[in-house]
Amino acid sequence: MTNVKDVACAIITSPEGKTLVVQRSAKMLLPLKWEFPGGKVEPGETPAACLAREIGEELQVRIRITGELRPREYAYETVTIRLIPFLAEITAGEIFLHEHADLGWFTHAELLLLDWAAADVAVVREYTGR
Repeated sequence: MTNVKDVACAIITSPEGKTLVVQRSAKMLLPLKWEFPGGKVEPGETPAACLAREIGEELQVRIRITGELRPREYAYETVTIRLIPFLAEITAGEIFLHEHADLGWFTHAELLLLDWAAADVAVVREYTGR
């Protein structure tokens, strides 16, 4: 039986049309890979509630969900991730990183050049239309 973990992620856009992504720290699994911020959905929690909680914990900001993309599954060696992507915008706070090495605001073309965590690749392609 496959171990499937639901993970909600935020595709946060700026008023200028750039997208926020974060880089995993060197000490995390998948070190220095880029990903959309988010985290694991806890039992009894909706993906949207998870996302609000995780973004608050990881980035110290509040978001408003503006849409969603289709969930995607990716099988790593020991776990399958069901990535549930939401489109969002920041409504309050200043970004402060707690867990990640770096962050950046990127155009669609720039997103395609980053070294992504494998589970995020299909979402990046759908989001950028590639």
